[in-house]
Parts: sequence; structure tokens; C-alpha cells
Amino acid sequence: MMQISNENGNINFSVETLANIIGVATMECYGVVGMASKNAKDGFWELIKGGNLSKGVKINCKENKLVVELYIIVEYGTKISVIANNIIQKVRYNVENYTGLKVSSITVNVQGVRV
Repeated sequence: MMQISNENGNINFSVETLANIIGVATMECYGVVGMASKNAKDGFWELIKGGNLSKGVKINCKENKLVVELYIIVEYGTKISVIANNIIQKVRYNVENYTGLKVSSITVNVQGVRV
């Protein structure tokens, strides 16, 4: 649970809500095929295109700032460094704009490439 406090009161954000905001922002970026989630049964990474995008997102809180880790699958033939930079900018902007929470770092892990 992440919280913002001001003179008017408190706002609490569930981790699931933040992960969904981050997942949707990531999927809107060019070159992203989907989020990746590790299958608990066999340990392989599986593609998540819709529904529960938060499975490809890990969030921690350090000193009232978010530390975000993303697991994605990209489209073949795209420049991964450009995609990652776009994701970082978009996720930071959306989280800080929509929630008021500050993001200290975003790590993009590319788990696969799809044609």
C-alpha cells in the first residue's frame, strides 16, 4: 500500500492499482508485444497481452519513492534501447501525473522477442 498525505488527509494506492497503471502505460508504447510473467509451474516466461498486465510489474517503495521493475516482450526488428527509454519516460510521467507519487527508478527487463 502506497500513501500520500497532505493537509486534507491521506490517499492510499494499492500495489495492484499502481501495477495496472504501469502495465497499461507500458502496453501503449510502440514495439511492446506484451508483458511477461514467469509461469510458476515450469519456470518459463509467458506472454500477457491483456487482462492482468500487473503480472509483469514489480513495485517496491524506498524512502517514499517507487522502484519499478518491468518484464516485457518486444516486437522483432525494433530497437530495444529506444523502446526501453520510451517506456521509462511514459511510465514515470503517468505514475507521477495520475497519482502524485514519485518514481525513483524504472528497470525494463526484456524477456523475449516475438515476430
